Amino acid sequence: MLAEATTKLNDLLRIRTLPIGMKLFTDPADMDKISGLRRPSEGHRFTMCQMVTQSRWSGFTLGITVDNTRGGNCGGVVGLNHPGEGFLSGDHMNGVWFGNKEAARMHQATMPRVPHGIYNGLVVAPLRAARLDPPDICLFYGTPGQMIFFINGLQFHRYRRYDFTVTGESACADSWGRALSTRQTSLSLPCFAERRYGGVADDELLMACPPDEYLRAVEGMGHLSKNGLRYPFPPYGAAVDPAAGMAKSYG
Repeated sequence: MLAEATTKLNDLLRIRTLPIGMKLFTDPADMDKISGLRRPSEGHRFTMCQMVTQSRWSGFTLGITVDNTRGGNCGGVVGLNHPGEGFLSGDHMNGVWFGNKEAARMHQATMPRVPHGIYNGLVVAPLRAARLDPPDICLFYGTPGQMIFFINGLQFHRYRRYDFTVTGESACADSWGRALSTRQTSLSLPCFAERRYGGVADDELLMACPPDEYLRAVEGMGHLSKNGLRYPFPPYGAAVDPAAGMAKSYG
């Protein structure tokens, strides 16, 4: 079902890279049962955003343990390790991202994270491969225009107002960290590290949501498209009376 919805998502939004799923595992051995699983390069440690990009760019199905991450926040956001007192105290980012230790400590204290000590593995895989049955969350990167149309699709049959968080640096906490820990739809502004190391483009935002919301949004976008509301949005022009255009939608 998610694979078919992903084909439709690509038709509706024309996104650049593969939508992917994430699934947490208590026992890493269970990850080996997944078809096509590969492990990150032995002897190398990656940021989570790098491994997500390996999946969304190259189509890899990756089984990840804490040994593959750089520890600290990278593994800590998804619950694979305790972030460590160097991070939680504010020492690590003091003088880099923050001008004092208290600001750096508060950044860590308020960051959404999966609780550590429960999960020991994580798989990321393209949704089109249907290898996670089902994933815990679905992810895709897109432009602001693509994201608002996706949210419009979410609201088509069941309206709710969405609130999102902004951590600043370590913004993966606002996307997969928040979505995995709360199962809430989460939109984030990717941070410096995601852009420098994960290859996130300057105009990309990141959507993370549970599978049911992903499916509902795709269905809703299909209805919007039938109503003549489609992506990309054809510009009407700032110097033109909008009456004729609005009449197409509202009569």
